[in-house]
Amino acid sequence: MIDRLRREVRAALDAARRLDRQMVVVLVAAVALFFLQYQIGGRDFFEEHVAPGSSALASWAWWFGLQGITGFVLPVLLLVLGFRRRPAEIGLGLGDWRLAGLIAAVYLPFVVVGTWVLSDGADFQAQYPHLEEAAHDWGVFLLYEALFLFYWIGWEYLWRGFVLFGTAPAFGAGAIVVQMVPFALLHADKPAAEAYLSILGGLALGALVWRCRSFWIAVPIHAAQMLALDFWCTLRARSGVSGVGLDALAEAFRGAYGG
Repeated sequence: MIDRLRREVRAALDAARRLDRQMVVVLVAAVALFFLQYQIGGRDFFEEHVAPGSSALASWAWWFGLQGITGFVLPVLLLVLGFRRRPAEIGLGLGDWRLAGLIAAVYLPFVVVGTWVLSDGADFQAQYPHLEEAAHDWGVFLLYEALFLFYWIGWEYLWRGFVLFGTAPAFGAGAIVVQMVPFALLHADKPAAEAYLSILGGLALGALVWRCRSFWIAVPIHAAQMLALDFWCTLRARSGVSGVGLDALAEAFRGAYGG
């Protein structure tokens, strides 16, 4: 029995040594970094344990900033310093920027127009931007949106950069499926349609990043609708304009910047 246990241990150690070290570290680190963000990155944690009584903007900055650090800064440092990877190898280069630019040029106008129409709804105006102060102060708005963009960079890089390119040496194009799994699972508490669509969306975004060899294209694809909704709802809050025609758009700009 002892000999058999020794053989099993040796076999297990041999199998472990054959695993791709970068793949193992990346997948374990991605889970740990997500847990860290989940445990200390929330606004409630900030307000209760870090800076009680602080401004609402500070709590949003904590949430957005921690996501950017745990999803982007730390993963990049791990791959660059720990595994000596060049930026282009881990999705930080320009890649096929012509294709990425073409896709963005086709996609973003639909987002801009669609969110302008949506912003005419009272429900959307009540929700966006989430920081109410940002809707009444352009300086706060710009700071809030810059931090929000950092959040999106962290959110996207953790899956479409760190996990995708970090596991690519082991899985090849199969890394597209690997990065989709945790991304989709994080949508489990969403409405059913959104949850199931996150599977397709995760695969599509992963494939797009893989094809372009750069994660940067995923940021505007995923974040544009949120940032655009914030902007349009802010214009409406400052101008009081309703409607979706060009005349309403022009009036919203005049009212928002003239007020």
